[in-house]
Amino acid sequence: MANDDEPTPENGGLIEEEALTRALGRRYLTYALSTIMHRALPDVRDGLKPVHRRILFAMRLLKMDPNAPFKKSARVVGDVVGKYHPHGEQSVYDALVRMAQDFSARYPLIDGQGNFGNIDGDNPAAMRYTECRLTNTSASILMGLDDDAVDFRPNYDGQEEEPDVLPSAFPNLLANGANGIAVGMATSIPPHNAGELCDALLHLLKAPNAGIEKLTEFVPAPDFPTGGILIEPAASILDAYKTGRGGFRLRAKWHREDLGRGKYEIIVTEMPYQVQKSKLVERIASLVTEKRLPILADVRDESAEDIRLVLEPRSGNIDDAALMEALFKQTDLEVRIPLNLNVLDSKRTPRVMSLGEALQAFLDHRREVLLRRSRHRISKIDTRMEVLDGYIVAYLNLDRVIEIIREEDEPKPIMMAEFNLTDGQAEAILNMRLRSLRKLEEMELRTERDKLAAERAELDTLVGDEGAQSKAIAAEIRETRKKFGVDSPGGARRTEIADAPKVDAPSMEAMIDKEPITVICSENGWIRAMKGHVALDSEIKYKDGDGPRFLFHAQTTDKLLLFATNGRFYTLGADKLPGGRSMGEPVRLMIDLPNEEGMVTLFAHQPGAKAIVASKSGRGFVMPEADALAQTRTGKQVLNVDPLAPAALFYRIEEGDDSVACAGDNRKLLVFPLADLPEMSRGKGVLLQRYKDGGLADLRSLKFADGLSWEMGGGKTRYVPEAELAEWQGKRASAGRMAPRGFPRDNRFI
Repeated sequence: MANDDEPTPENGGLIEEEALTRALGRRYLTYALSTIMHRALPDVRDGLKPVHRRILFAMRLLKMDPNAPFKKSARVVGDVVGKYHPHGEQSVYDALVRMAQDFSARYPLIDGQGNFGNIDGDNPAAMRYTECRLTNTSASILMGLDDDAVDFRPNYDGQEEEPDVLPSAFPNLLANGANGIAVGMATSIPPHNAGELCDALLHLLKAPNAGIEKLTEFVPAPDFPTGGILIEPAASILDAYKTGRGGFRLRAKWHREDLGRGKYEIIVTEMPYQVQKSKLVERIASLVTEKRLPILADVRDESAEDIRLVLEPRSGNIDDAALMEALFKQTDLEVRIPLNLNVLDSKRTPRVMSLGEALQAFLDHRREVLLRRSRHRISKIDTRMEVLDGYIVAYLNLDRVIEIIREEDEPKPIMMAEFNLTDGQAEAILNMRLRSLRKLEEMELRTERDKLAAERAELDTLVGDEGAQSKAIAAEIRETRKKFGVDSPGGARRTEIADAPKVDAPSMEAMIDKEPITVICSENGWIRAMKGHVALDSEIKYKDGDGPRFLFHAQTTDKLLLFATNGRFYTLGADKLPGGRSMGEPVRLMIDLPNEEGMVTLFAHQPGAKAIVASKSGRGFVMPEADALAQTRTGKQVLNVDPLAPAALFYRIEEGDDSVACAGDNRKLLVFPLADLPEMSRGKGVLLQRYKDGGLADLRSLKFADGLSWEMGGGKTRYVPEAELAEWQGKRASAGRMAPRGFPRDNRFI
């Protein structure tokens, strides 16, 4: 007798102990496989995910054919969720909406009536307000379901049946494309032109070993529903189709409209695929307001049913191609559409296919559908011919048949025995009405039987002959090409294939109007720019308690470099400085300069120049000024410094300078060859001058032959000629000698 305390099937079931990691791993693997096979990846044969397949199948059962009246979308969603798709209704409606959007699907599978969203990104109306029905494309995908063309499986509760895959006479996978993210894998298939796909399929039937190079002659590139211009190189497209992975650069289509008097506008008429127009306009407008695209003055959306995006340049002298190149670089007017041809093959195994493999898988599916439909038709013919044979026997013995039916209680076994009929034949005769028996005509029966026999012979030949099968499949593909090819409404290629223009996007400097400014930075770090070159000795106002620090002339196209005590250089755009009418803004709001660090110098960058940077400890080196330019607010570290010896000096080397003069806090002066200093992009540097007390006070480069000079009080200048200067000449890193009489008390040359 079992103990009541022990777990048994009667009191709750057996309990099995299992490691948590193993249990989680097994369950996660189950979830991953479910996501891959039943949600995210399309089937290579019909190009559909389960949710799309269930929507189309449910609409077919609701008789929502292309010529039938529209029905509420909520009706469809309810049937799909209730019978086939055990997930949320919103996911089903989202899938239905996407199949109806002509800007999302190259060949929409659903004909929608009502608000199904738009290219601006506006949401569709709720499912209770919209109506839908199938399109001719869907009808081609569903054609053959009644002819045992595919297998059916029970639905999630076993009360209904749904198809494993649809017959699909239309190459939907590549024609409409697909996107999905599974667990550990994803798929991204752009749409293509159905007419081009049919041409490639017909060629593949004739030459099963055709290479990608030949197939791309028929399918040169994707064909997007929103048009645009594809500028991906042919070699890259070929490699993408060969491997099943790659990408395509797609641009908006535009043209120039002249307004007279040297003015013009740029009109964008076609958008890149899956780009929301409203967000694109918002992005371009932000570039204009933030002055990140100075050559563009305004953007307007004048779209109605057609796309019309108006771009207004700041000047008629601006090259339109250069302006568009700048927009392509900074906005979604140019996008990259990925290709990852990851699908479920006929064995429900996920794998990445090439273009040729995907096309061949479709042909193999069509062959399987053809054979199944042919065998189903043969079965139907056999059944009908059996019945016709019974009818002929009944016609030839009509009086006796009527007599048996009238007089016998169980006429069926008697008829079967007397006329050698099968059960089916006897049942068919008994089920006929008397009026039909009277109308039986032997010639009509034999004519129908002969036609069926001839049809059966053709089907037998078709089932056993691969060549005949290929001809039948080719005929089906030609019919599909006739319906959806380039000569059909909306079948022409929409996406233009072109080479990328050889116009480079203009640099930011080229897009900025060059104007003179005067840069003003106060002692407390408030910076501004006054228009024009103001006299440097003119009176300038500052905040109370503040005063002048840096004042110099520049151009709006200049880059300003700020050298800080932490050894970092920070870059500021001269065109982005606040106006001179105000007191400016704190420079620390424009760059990430720590509060504990101070400014060493601020100047306009001079391309090609070189300079000496040094710390308070007297260590430094020569650096190319271009190496100090930074791309971010955090600046660029150039001089490595110690906390007790911050960066202290920056001096630009003039052309022809061959020596360096250093002055210390101890009033000692040292002159040594400039060649003794290494040129570096970053580092701590070498020792310039040795100090017992204090540190480096000032330095400068000079031509030794010209001597050394510095300013003295009263506007006078002290000059030390070459012959006298030799007294302070020595080796780098030596202490030097006491400065000449008249050297400034602050130990600085200026």
